[in-house]
Amino acid sequence: MIADVLRLFPGITSRDFRILTGIEVGMQDHEWVPFDELVKYTRIDHQNLAYLLGELIEKELVVATTQPYEGYRLYFNGYDALAINALVKRGSISALGDEIGVGKESVVHEGMKEPELPIGDPETVIVKFHREGRTSFRDVKRVRGHLVNKEHFSWIYAARLAAGREYEIMSRLYPDISIPKPIDGNRHAIVMEPAKGELLFKVRLEDPEIFFDMIMEQVEKIYCHNIIHADLSEYNVFVNPEGVQIIDWPQYVTPSHPHAEELLRRDISNIAAHFKKKYNLKRDVDALYGQIVSSTDNIKD
Repeated sequence: MIADVLRLFPGITSRDFRILTGIEVGMQDHEWVPFDELVKYTRIDHQNLAYLLGELIEKELVVATTQPYEGYRLYFNGYDALAINALVKRGSISALGDEIGVGKESVVHEGMKEPELPIGDPETVIVKFHREGRTSFRDVKRVRGHLVNKEHFSWIYAARLAAGREYEIMSRLYPDISIPKPIDGNRHAIVMEPAKGELLFKVRLEDPEIFFDMIMEQVEKIYCHNIIHADLSEYNVFVNPEGVQIIDWPQYVTPSHPHAEELLRRDISNIAAHFKKKYNLKRDVDALYGQIVSSTDNIKD
C-alpha cells in the first residue's frame, strides 16, 4: 500500500534506490534478477549488497527466490517508491495524501505540488498508480490490445506501459478535450489536476438532457481527434455546473482498430443506458453513432 511506502520513504537511502533501479532494469530480461547482475549494476560489494537486499526484503520493497537460482524482483511497494522518488525530485509532487479511489487496475491518491512561484499556495493534484498485471498477467494480456504480441512482460511492464499510454493520450488531447490537465508521468504513475465536480453515477442531475448532450459532444470531439475512449461509462465521467470531464484513458483505440465500431457503440450505449435507467431519457444509439462517425470530415491528425 502507498501508506506503507510513505512510512518507509524517509529511510530509503540513495544506495537503496540504486538497488531498486537495478532490479527494475534487470526485470526487462529476467523474471528473477540474478544477484551477480545486481552486483554489476550497483557496484556494491557482495557482502554489503546481500545485507541491503535483506533490509529491502524485510521492508517488503523486494521479493527474493533461491530456486532455480538466487534472484530478486520488485514488489509493488518498491516500484511505488521509485516512482514517488522521481516525481518528488522533479517537483511534480511534494506530498501524498489519502487514497481517494481504488480499483482492480489502479490506485488513486490526493497529493500536493509546490507552486511554480514561491508566493503561491501549494496546489492539489491527483496521483494515479497503475496496477495492471497485479492479479493475472494472462487476463491483462487478453484484454489489452497493446500487450497481445508481447511474449515476455512483467506486471512492471504492463503497469508502466498502461500509464505511459494514458499519459501520452491525455497530453495529446488536452486542452481540446475536456479532461483533467496532465502534469507529469513516471513509470506506472501519472500526476494530473483533480477532475472537476462529481462522478456521473453519484449525482442526481436537474437537467440530464443537457449533460447527456455535453457527453456526446465530447465523444464526437474525441472521435474527431482519431480516438475512441473504449471504456466509457458513468464511472469515468465527472459532471460539474460548467460541463463534463472524462477520465481513465489507457484502453483507448483509434478508428482503425478492428473492433472500433463495436467499442464506440458500447461507449455510447453505456452512457445512454445510464440516462435511460436513472432519468428515463431515451436516445437512439444507432442515430448517435451515425452522427459521430459522420463527423470524420473534421478529424484531426
